[in-house]
Amino acid sequence: MKKLALIFLSFATILSCSNDDDNTTPELESLNIVESALITSDLSNLVAALQAADGDLVNVLSGSGPFTVLAPNNAAFTAFLSANNFASLADVPTDILKQILLNHVIYDATLMSTDLIAAGSGYASTEATGAGDNKMSIYFDTSSGVTFNGISNVDTPDIEAINGVIHIVDAVIGLPNIVDHAVANPNLTNLVSALTTDGNTTFTDLLSTPGDFTVFAPTNDGFTAFTNPAGNALNDILSNHVVTEVTATASGLANSYVKTAATFGATTNNLSLYINTDNGVTLNGISTVVIPDIIASNGVIHAVDAVIDIPTVVTFAVADPNFSTLATALTTLTPSTDFVATLSTANGTDPAPFTVFAPTNDAFAAITVPEESVLTQVLLHHVIGGMNVASGDLNNPGDTVAPSLEGDNLTITLPSTNTNIADLTDGSGVSDIGIVTVDVQAGNGVIHVIDKVAIPNLMN
Repeated sequence: MKKLALIFLSFATILSCSNDDDNTTPELESLNIVESALITSDLSNLVAALQAADGDLVNVLSGSGPFTVLAPNNAAFTAFLSANNFASLADVPTDILKQILLNHVIYDATLMSTDLIAAGSGYASTEATGAGDNKMSIYFDTSSGVTFNGISNVDTPDIEAINGVIHIVDAVIGLPNIVDHAVANPNLTNLVSALTTDGNTTFTDLLSTPGDFTVFAPTNDGFTAFTNPAGNALNDILSNHVVTEVTATASGLANSYVKTAATFGATTNNLSLYINTDNGVTLNGISTVVIPDIIASNGVIHAVDAVIDIPTVVTFAVADPNFSTLATALTTLTPSTDFVATLSTANGTDPAPFTVFAPTNDAFAAITVPEESVLTQVLLHHVIGGMNVASGDLNNPGDTVAPSLEGDNLTITLPSTNTNIADLTDGSGVSDIGIVTVDVQAGNGVIHVIDKVAIPNLMN
């Protein structure tokens, strides 16, 4: 009854605007958005939906705003009900109906058609609640008329009200999932094509399900530039762009490693992805976020400018600024040895896979870096060849012993004697080297971060 009273009050407001002497009709610009909808015959289903939805949407849209409202016409609502097997608006769950209606409302902006056309295309945020309690994104494209999310076209633009503007559209705009957003944006057509190559439904099925996903979506230009130099499987490459079980918006990103849906070989060890936020957002040192925070119902898309190939252990050594001294040691300081080529060897090709113990910059700063021949042996002593020894593979409690490429053994001991994750004993007998980060998983091996440089027995 309260909602009906609000509607009748709105009608009364309209009628009170009439002048009995001259029988004039009130100008739309003197009405708010709800009042304008009430006197527009082709929006009667929208008015009924506002009444049916739980919550005070009528009051909200009667507020000061400003709002940009995409108002589905009556035919749009009829088609929506039919497509979803609803006999009437009463059959639509009120919580879903409320979110769908809110997905047609852009708050704190009066976006005229001229504003949209001037922008060309892009994203705005609606009042619907998307993944991670973020406001849902909506994509507009003006290359042919004005279209929203690739499905709803503006039929009647620029109905001005005192608290915003209404654009009448020809289709109800549902709550988009990640796949819907990818399909709607013409700059992601190469991604969509890759996801569905040869009828593949693995990714469209996964990314259409409820949940939380973070997807780094290469643009068309990114795909065009990618030559797949290592010949990696397309499904593996695409999986390496997906982070599951989290909606990570740009504001929550920091310099860190996350796990992607791609795995190492035939194992269940998920590959790592290095995120750097020192200057924008860069992934594995090769791909930069160009459009952040495209919010869907089941996660977030960040559009990126390059395809993120399957990383090698070298990829992380170069991408992570904590390894900048190590990267210099592997290249500039040891020109006679092609460490980059060796450590880029494909998984399953001798001497890959690798287990690499990577000293931080602080670890190198604590020693005097030796001349090239000795440094070469020191670097080789940080690598175990032919084995991908993840933390779950270690003896616990106990020692795990393996020979380094230099020849001397490395010994990992669990539990550690202090706050480190594990202790490492090098070939010279130093046993207090701390393993401080584990399982940075590449496609051809795994990296564990250590706080001291390991030294082999230089007397043998």
